[in-house]
Amino acid sequence: MDGKEYHLPRHGFARDAVFTLISQSERKVTFALESSEKTKEVYPYDFTLSVSYVLDGNTIGVIWHVHNTDTREIHFQIGGHPAFNVPDMKPGADQQGRIRLDNTDPMDALHSYPDSSHEMDEVPFIEAEDGMIEFTDNTWRNDSIKVHKCQLHRAELLNKAGEPEVTVEFRTPVVALWSPYGKQAPFVCIEPWYGIGDPRGFDGEFKDKPLMNHLQPGASFMSKYTITIG
Repeated sequence: MDGKEYHLPRHGFARDAVFTLISQSERKVTFALESSEKTKEVYPYDFTLSVSYVLDGNTIGVIWHVHNTDTREIHFQIGGHPAFNVPDMKPGADQQGRIRLDNTDPMDALHSYPDSSHEMDEVPFIEAEDGMIEFTDNTWRNDSIKVHKCQLHRAELLNKAGEPEVTVEFRTPVVALWSPYGKQAPFVCIEPWYGIGDPRGFDGEFKDKPLMNHLQPGASFMSKYTITIG
């Protein structure tokens, strides 16, 4: 880029930044983050990132909008980390639940390891049978399950009656399913991602990372995922 080394924190920098309220109505609110001297300590580009939350009945839409305000091409990744209480789980109990996916065909996932690292080679997604995951704490023994290549577009967190308590819909190339292993955590995450962390052994440039997104000067990127309750 400019000969300087940049060190992005894990999961990026936007999650720890202070966004500015741009607009607010009864059912929609928009926040924005603009590049600054502080963001340029870890990310060298000029940009505007806005995030909107739109309420429609029992569904909330999360809209990402990335705009390149730089004079050069920028490279970025973005994703969500929504977490949901496991239905019917009592405090201190062992984790046990079900997630129903919209793909019932055999699927592959990325090769993940307990230290949260991964490789880009594919392994069978053995936790899912006919699109259903019966998860326990042991499901997360190798950290998150990362399903890529747009194999999934919807995940439903079910209660004991088999009814969806939460439905997450997305169009991202990757979705990760995660809960902290060995913690009896009362929640599970369904995470839509445009991008992914460095695979094991990667020592290339940031722009060449797997699943990187690129924007020319003046160009914009927009995407949305939704969360439906009940």
